[in-house]
Amino acid sequence: MSKPVIAQLAALKGMPMPALKARWRELFDTEPPLYNRRFLESRLAYRIQELTYGGLTKETVERLNALAEQVGGGKERARKAVVRNRPLAGTRLIREWNGVEHCVTVRDEDFEYLGNAYKSLSVVARHITGTRWNGWVFFGLKNRRGRG
Repeated sequence: MSKPVIAQLAALKGMPMPALKARWRELFDTEPPLYNRRFLESRLAYRIQELTYGGLTKETVERLNALAEQVGGGKERARKAVVRNRPLAGTRLIREWNGVEHCVTVRDEDFEYLGNAYKSLSVVARHITGTRWNGWVFFGLKNRRGRG
């Protein structure tokens, strides 16, 4: 007789990574992904319970797929992050850097700087400074702590 579910779940925390990976192979019949320990533990815990108590009902899976289709617009479509508080198209963002004033124009789908289109403000900031910057921080639209 196999160990009770609760004992299997508790054992996951104390297992070394090679044992977690072996357990993954046993339960999923695939190679474990290259994710961190926490991911493996949580996914294994779900799988142990799924095999013991049963997975989601067919109706639930269909409903989740329908919701994903509604929200995501299809499985193959590229997901774009929704940017809240994006400046209106036509807004000019001005920043002085090393004594030079730089002006970026916000457009519907991108940003214009020196006659060129850029998909993100971070790319513009990198072009100006030569280093990686968060574009929203660089242009003063967001502070460094992530608050708007």
